[in-house]
Amino acid sequence: MSSVVIVGGGLAGCEAAWQASRMGVDVTLYEMRPQKTTPAHCTDLLAELVCSNSLRASALTNAVGLLKEEMRLAGSLIIQCADKTEVPAGGALAVDRTRFAEAVTDAISASGRIKLIRDEVSEIPESRPLVIATGPLTSEGFSHNLASLTGEEYLSFYDAVAPLVTLESINPEIIFRQSRYDKGEAAYLNAPLNKEEYRLFWEALVAADVKEPKAFEQNLFFEGCLPLEVMARRGFDTLRYGPLKPVGLIDPRTGKEPYAVVQLRQDNTEGTIYNLVGFQTQLKWGEQERVFRMIPGLEKAEFVRYGVMHRNTFLRGPELLHPTLQMRKEPSILCAGQITGVEGYVESAASGLIAGINAAHLAIGKEPMVPPRESAHGSLCWYVATSTSRDFQPMNVTFGLFPPLSKKLPRRFRAKALSERALKSWSLFISSIF
Repeated sequence: MSSVVIVGGGLAGCEAAWQASRMGVDVTLYEMRPQKTTPAHCTDLLAELVCSNSLRASALTNAVGLLKEEMRLAGSLIIQCADKTEVPAGGALAVDRTRFAEAVTDAISASGRIKLIRDEVSEIPESRPLVIATGPLTSEGFSHNLASLTGEEYLSFYDAVAPLVTLESINPEIIFRQSRYDKGEAAYLNAPLNKEEYRLFWEALVAADVKEPKAFEQNLFFEGCLPLEVMARRGFDTLRYGPLKPVGLIDPRTGKEPYAVVQLRQDNTEGTIYNLVGFQTQLKWGEQERVFRMIPGLEKAEFVRYGVMHRNTFLRGPELLHPTLQMRKEPSILCAGQITGVEGYVESAASGLIAGINAAHLAIGKEPMVPPRESAHGSLCWYVATSTSRDFQPMNVTFGLFPPLSKKLPRRFRAKALSERALKSWSLFISSIF
């Protein structure tokens, strides 16, 4: 009898179980709560939303809205339950947290093909195919075994993520491309600040509102990776001798070394996304936009990811995973959720959708399928499996991850064209499965 084992009853694990069961495969789903809980969870319900009740934007001109629409077309359990328990949220999809988790739990429990076992799994199960969907707060015991399976150097327990901005939103009349002392390739973009601009930025930074870490995230900082605002509070010139040091850089507008420089480094192969080097931060997202847009040349910056610092167990996907979400060394093991290196509720569930389909394919003797690169699902799977970033970090879905269009369009038309292309390729993909 064809069967799949899934470890983790969060959004990704539940979506994976649902998709596999839809394909006629029996599923054993393990969830450790309530036998063992985490510092972030409050109930024993499956798919509990612990940080927010929002599944973010709904419009198809937004990448996460497109991702949700692709999930609807694929019969996603998570999106079905979200639509049923929706609460008013303007242009976003937000849910009643309790009713949402209850709806998912009820659907999983009522399925004739899914067996839910409430028990902690501390060792990698021997059953195959296996989907690992243990989430960002993976238990210590399972994390230890996962590190043994993957190699400790490929497993992270902490996010220190700098914000990402789009290249097209950067002002090229101010920001210049140059390497320090003109050594080697000019791989960095540089945003110069004079003394007054730096003073205003520094004052805004040290006074900005920060997101308070949860109790289990306290004392995570180490000296080599402090939040930007913590460094700034140590003194007016601290940043100028750290991430904003101007040494070896000449502003072509003045012919002189700036008082301070913010460097931006290319973050994707296409060169459409750049990260703010050294800008790991705990500022609230609105504050990041307000303060970081004070940097000359970033006044209209479009943020595709905000800076975060929090506990998060995730794999270095480019070394470990295929775009099918199979492990390279053990293809009968698949991964889903934030442990793959995606960020966000919707992205986690979407990866579970792909992992569930491919686990079922393995169980019934069929080849796993790679989602089309042009789709939102495909862009995420290709990111976690093929990212060339030197510092791989979890990522939300964004149009910056999609392959470029064949012809350049104004921004107001680009999102629509990307969505239309994605839905066309995704519909063909889904029709070949169900």
